[in-house]
Order: sequence, then structure tokens, then C-alpha cells
Amino acid sequence: MRLTVRNQPDFWAGALFIGVGLAFGLGARHYPMGQASRMGAGYFPALLGLCLALLGLALAVQACRPAAPRASVRRPDWRVAGIVLGAVCLFAALLPVLGVLPSVFILVFVGSMAGHDFDWRVAALVGLGMMAFVWLVFIQGLGLVFPAGVLG
Repeated sequence: MRLTVRNQPDFWAGALFIGVGLAFGLGARHYPMGQASRMGAGYFPALLGLCLALLGLALAVQACRPAAPRASVRRPDWRVAGIVLGAVCLFAALLPVLGVLPSVFILVFVGSMAGHDFDWRVAALVGLGMMAFVWLVFIQGLGLVFPAGVLG
């Protein structure tokens, strides 16, 4: 019996999930596991890695089923990848200077430029929404302290 990959994007996404899951699972071996009632530092990464690998296996198997829709892998859009990577690098560079909230806004706004239907008004609204989300969840809810920057 010959294995035929009908949906290449799903198959390769599944393979990536399996690889990342196994890497996390293997990396967690160097930390104490503990038990479910008293988790060690390696427990969560190992469990998360296992779940990710199983999800990847299910996705790869589904991509090989006869009922899977045929799809092939397209050429990567390097412009989009560059904009997203650049937005993350810009966030990392601006975080200590501007603080978390303006940096999150800039991350979202610049990252939105990677979309093929970029609208600066929508990007600004989403950026403001993400600023509110970060402030509510991470600063108010969890009490995390971020670099204040010049805009604090």
C-alpha cells in the first residue's frame, strides 16, 4: 500500500507540529517532572509537547486520507514573512524604550501591513484593542511588571 499525501499544506503543518512537540518533550526531560498534583518545571512543557505532537500526527494522517481535498504547497511569500518578523524584532527593540503598551500597538500596526488588504484604520483599532487587552489581562489581572520606557 502506497501512502499518498493529498493535502500537502496540512501534511507539512502536521510534520512541523510533530517536530516542535517532540523537541519540547525532549527538552523537558532535563527538568523535574513532578506529578499532576504537584507539577515540576518539566511537566507542562512535556505535556504540551505531547499534545502538539499528537495533534500534528492527526493532521498529517488526515492529509493522507482519500477524502482529503487536494492541495499543494505554494511558494512562500517572503514579503509577508519579512514584515511579520520585522514587526516582532521592532517590538523587541522598542519594548525597553517605549514600554509595553505603545510597543504592542506598533507590533500590531506594523504586523497588519503583512495582510494583502491592509487598512490603517482597522489596524489602529485592533492595535488599540490589543493595548487594552494587554493592560487588562497582564498588567491589571496578573499584576505583571513590564519595562516602563519613556512613555511608561
